[in-house]
Amino acid sequence: MTTAPAEAPAPADDKNILLLPLSQRRLAVYLINMAGADQRLAAMTAKLDALQLPFTRIEGVDGRKLVFPIPEFDERSYRLLHGRRTTPPEVGCYLSHVACARAFLESDGDLALILEDDVSFQPDFLATLDHAAAHGELWNLLRLTSVNRGRKHAVRDLGQGRRLALALTREKGAGAYVIDRRAAHWIVTDLLPMRLAYDIAFDLEYLDGLRAAFVDPLPASQRSEHPTQIQAGLRAYKLGRWRYATVLPFRAWLELSRVACRGWRLLRTRVGSRPQQSQGGRAGQQA
Repeated sequence: MTTAPAEAPAPADDKNILLLPLSQRRLAVYLINMAGADQRLAAMTAKLDALQLPFTRIEGVDGRKLVFPIPEFDERSYRLLHGRRTTPPEVGCYLSHVACARAFLESDGDLALILEDDVSFQPDFLATLDHAAAHGELWNLLRLTSVNRGRKHAVRDLGQGRRLALALTREKGAGAYVIDRRAAHWIVTDLLPMRLAYDIAFDLEYLDGLRAAFVDPLPASQRSEHPTQIQAGLRAYKLGRWRYATVLPFRAWLELSRVACRGWRLLRTRVGSRPQQSQGGRAGQQA
């Protein structure tokens, strides 16, 4: 695939939605930012301004202020499948991402870029996203960051050394990703009530017939000068060793099903993308 010269995205009717020039998809951007996290907001605003990327701020849910039980959180399943007692910071993070998907469904956008406020971008970030959006038939959820280093299996060339790729193993982190409207509907319906941490739950799209892909190499990073607001102190919420009796079989089933479902999809995608020889070409070879 030949990369076209980068073009500035055109504003759509909504001032916070951009019309991507190559794919002609309407992109809405949502930034999760906690109340009082002003330095993070200022840093992200500068980064997004440099990309000429307007955004809508979604105030992060402060899980420590929630009064449990709440209908959006299934405590029993969380204990059995995730192996932790109720963890307010994770619940708040989860509900913040759900709030972004809801806001997107109320907009006129075709795609939503959802960001946490500790992300850094490569210079070709927006152009790469646009090229990936031109292959929207291959994904409902496009991962742009990860905290893992698992192998990514290429399925489409995006130019400039980047590819659309599939991961067959678990990938954590939800710092930056793009969803279409089908994936947004899945997040606000099938992913509630919460049973797992968000970056685990939204890595299970294949169980509901959705398609996920990565951009490889990653065009964004979750490495930041700002300390994590979620991971600190999570060890204290872990249950005793008995948790392995339920968590390990569940995780093993997820890994096997992920390899099976995504592996089959990888095979079909690669076979379907092979160039077809013309009848004349075949005849010439046979001669």
